[in-house]
Amino acid sequence: MARNVVPLANLIEQFERLPGIGHKSAQKLAFHILNMTDAEAKKFADTIILAHEKIHRCSVCCDLTDSDTCNICLDEKRDHTTICVVENSKDVIAIERTREYNGMYHVLHGSISPMNGIGPDEITIKELLNRLSDDTVKEIIMATNPTVEGEATAMYISRLIKPLGIKVSRLAYGVPVGADLEYADEITLTRAIEGRQVL
Repeated sequence: MARNVVPLANLIEQFERLPGIGHKSAQKLAFHILNMTDAEAKKFADTIILAHEKIHRCSVCCDLTDSDTCNICLDEKRDHTTICVVENSKDVIAIERTREYNGMYHVLHGSISPMNGIGPDEITIKELLNRLSDDTVKEIIMATNPTVEGEATAMYISRLIKPLGIKVSRLAYGVPVGADLEYADEITLTRAIEGRQVL
C-alpha cells in the first residue's frame, strides 16, 4: 500500500533513516503521524524544525544548548577545576542522572576512528585544549566509551594533556551490578580489577 501512496512511502523512508528504526517501526510511526489531527501534526513538525534551528553547540563545552553558553557552564556552584570528557550529549545526561558529579563537561561529538574516516580534527579536541590555557583546570576525567575507538581517543587526548601538568584520570569500568562474572568479557573484567576499590 505504501508503494502506491508516495507521501506515505516517503514518510516511512524518512523514519527508516533514524538510528535503530527498522521498516516495521518506521511504518508504525508513519501511521501514528497520519492518525494525528492537523494541529498535532503541525505542532510535531514545528517542534522538529524549531529544535533544528535553535539548538547548537555551547561555546565553552560543545554540549547542545539553545543559548550561547549552556546552563552547566554558567553555573558558578559547579567545580570548574574538573572537566569530564564524553563522546556525546547523551553521556552528559547519563552522568548528570547519577547526581554524583559536580564538575564541568566537554563533549567531543564522536571518537577517533580511522576506519570511519574520523580523525582528531573531526571531533572537538582543539576546543578542549583551548580550555586548558588559563590554569583553572586541575583534572581531566576521560569518560569515553569502553570501545576500541573510545580507548584510543582517551589515550590520544591524555598524551596531549599530560605535558601540561594536568591530572588525567579514566572512569573505572567494571562488572555491572547484578551481573554474573562468568558472563563478563575479558576487557570488562580487566577494567573491574584495575578499578577495584578498598573496602
